Amino acid sequence: MRLTQNDLDKFFNPKSIALVGVSRSGWKFGGLSFLRKYLQAGYKGNLYPINPKADEILGVTAWPDLSALPEVPDLGVVAVAAAHIPKIIETCGRIGLHHLHLLTSGYAETGTKEGRKLEAQLIAEAEKHGVLLIGPNCMGPYCPTSHMTAWGAIPGIPGPLGIISQSGGMTQRLTEYTASLGLGVAKAVSVGNGCVLDTLDFLEAFGKDPSIGTIGLYLESVKDGRRLLRVAGEVGLKKPIVLLKGGQSAAGARTALSHTGALAGNHLLWKAVARQANMIPVRNGDEWADTLMALSFIPEPSTDGVFIIGGGGGSSVVYGDTCIREGLKVPQLAPDIMEHLRKVTPVAGSIAGNPLDLWLTFSDPAFLAEIIDLVDKDPSVGMILADRLIARAAFHMPDEPDPTPATLAQLKKRTGQKPIVFVVDAEGGDSELAAQGASVRAAYGAAGYAAYPTIDRAAKALTRICRYYRKRAAAA
Repeated sequence: MRLTQNDLDKFFNPKSIALVGVSRSGWKFGGLSFLRKYLQAGYKGNLYPINPKADEILGVTAWPDLSALPEVPDLGVVAVAAAHIPKIIETCGRIGLHHLHLLTSGYAETGTKEGRKLEAQLIAEAEKHGVLLIGPNCMGPYCPTSHMTAWGAIPGIPGPLGIISQSGGMTQRLTEYTASLGLGVAKAVSVGNGCVLDTLDFLEAFGKDPSIGTIGLYLESVKDGRRLLRVAGEVGLKKPIVLLKGGQSAAGARTALSHTGALAGNHLLWKAVARQANMIPVRNGDEWADTLMALSFIPEPSTDGVFIIGGGGGSSVVYGDTCIREGLKVPQLAPDIMEHLRKVTPVAGSIAGNPLDLWLTFSDPAFLAEIIDLVDKDPSVGMILADRLIARAAFHMPDEPDPTPATLAQLKKRTGQKPIVFVVDAEGGDSELAAQGASVRAAYGAAGYAAYPTIDRAAKALTRICRYYRKRAAAA
C-alpha cells in the first residue's frame, strides 16, 4: 500500500489526536498512559480523550465518543478490547477519521483460531471503511519534531534517522539508545502485526522522505519476500538500511511467532536476502546503533584506510590489529607527512607513524587538530580514528578540566574534510569511569561525531559503511 505525504503527516505530525479508551485514573499501560506521555512530551495539538463516564482526564476535556468531537482528528489512538474495534472502525469511517494507531493486542500473535479470526475481521473492516491502520499490538508512530513521543526517548531529539520495527520494545530501545549518543530521529514507527500497513509500506515511504537519511529496520518476518527485495533494493541504493533480523534461531523463531504472529526464517537465508536487497545486516542492538551512528555522522570516506591516533604503545598496536582484522587498512603515510610527524614526536616514549603514539594529542587539543589537518592531506587515508583518554590517577597527570569542549572547538576550525571517529575506551568494571565515558561520547555525538566505547565496535562499524558505499558505487 502506498503511503502519501499527507498520510505521513497525519501519522507523524497530526494537528489533533483522539485517544479511545482512556481510563480516569491509575498507571495501567494504555490510553491514559499515552495521554500522560503526550502531555509530558509537550505535544502542541488538540488532545481528545474518549471516555463516556468522564468530564475531564488529567486536566483535558473528555468526550463520550468519537462522534461527539468538535472536529475530525487527524489521528486516532485506540486502546480498547479487540471485540469493540469493528464498531470503532465503522465510526471512524463515518466521521472521516482515516488514520489509526491500534494499540490493542489479542489478535494473530496469540496463536489462536479466535485471534486469527479477529485479525481477518479487522482487515476487512479497515478496507471497507477506508481506514489506514498501524498495528494492532504496537506502539505506533514516534516523531520528536511534532512532540509525538509517548514512548521511547521522551521528549527525544530530532535527527536524520528513520526507524521501522515490528517490535515496540526494539523501537523504544533504539530511540533511547541513539538519543544518548546525540543522534536524533526524524520518524520511528512500531508496526506490530502490520495487518493493514506493514513494514514495507513504511520502508517505501521513508525512502522518499527528505527528512530521513538513514533507516534502521527491525524485522521478525515479512509477508511478501519479492516486495521486500524490490523495495529494499531500491531504497538501499539511495539511503542505507541497517537490518536487525529477529528470529533467526529456532528459539527466536518460536518467540517471534508469539510476539507478532508471524513466521521467521533461518540465518543463512536472511543473510542472502540482506545482501541481495542492499541492506546492511547486524547481529544485535549495539551493532545496530553503532552502524546507524556511523552512517549518520560519517560522510562517505574516500578510502578504507584509517589513520590511528592511539592511546599508548600497546593500545596503538591493538588498535591497528583490530582495524586490519575487521577489514580496514592501516596504510603507511606519505614520506612528507612522516617527516613532519618525526619532527614533532619525541624519540622517547612515543612512536611516529600509523598508528601514532603521541601523548600530546591527549593533553593539547590544538596540537591534536594540527595532526589531524596534516594527515588529512594523505590520499591513502580515508578516515581518522582518535583515541580519547579519561584522566585518572594511574596517568600521573595534574587535575585538568575535561578537554572535550576545547577539542570540539578546535575541530570546528579544521581545514580538512576527512571524517574523524573517536574511541572513548571507558568500559570495564569501573562504574564511575563508564559514566564519564558515556558523557564524553554523548558530547562528541551532539557535535556530530561518531564516538565508540571500544576499538572493536568502531572498527566493525567503519568496515560496514565502507562495504556499503563500495557496493552502492558498483551498482550506480
